[in-house]
Amino acid sequence: MLLVGLTGGIGSGKSTVADALVARGAVLIDADRIVHDLQRPGTVVFDEMVDRFGEGIVAADGSLDRKAVADIVFADPDALAKLGAIVHPRVHQEIERRVAEQADTGNVVILDIPLLGEAGWPGILGTIVVDLASEVAVERLVAHRGFSESDARARIEAQMGREERLAFADFVVDNSGSVEDLEAEVERAWGWIQGLAGS
Repeated sequence: MLLVGLTGGIGSGKSTVADALVARGAVLIDADRIVHDLQRPGTVVFDEMVDRFGEGIVAADGSLDRKAVADIVFADPDALAKLGAIVHPRVHQEIERRVAEQADTGNVVILDIPLLGEAGWPGILGTIVVDLASEVAVERLVAHRGFSESDARARIEAQMGREERLAFADFVVDNSGSVEDLEAEVERAWGWIQGLAGS
């Protein structure tokens, strides 16, 4: 197994890059998707979140109302810490399980973790950071994901700063250009990953 970290701020296009690497043959372990799986109704995580934050975080269809959760935790550091205490240990355990499943393979395994810079992960051979200016990220979050400008800025400010993130990158994918430009950047990243395999 060749374990490569992938991270980037909200609105950076990290998921698009991850999917493009999967199209080239990589196996993806995506922390955000694991979180969504663990927060489905009927799970321990879902039940603990409702116990902690109340029925107001349950949507009309019985699923988790993610916006209601975000409205609570991004305005309250204590609430955010309590959410982390419920979610993070379970996510960590599931990532460990999936990495272990790949250990004896020859696969390129992309570990997509938003907080990779803050938390790290053992055994990673290199880390790719998807980068673009915060102003561009705000524009894309508003245009494509329905964020208000103030919410987009608050989410970006709650994360590690751009310079800090770039400081631990082993490889940077520049996503400030067009879709075609990004495809060329991913191809360059795939070449770098293949180089890791030979080193």
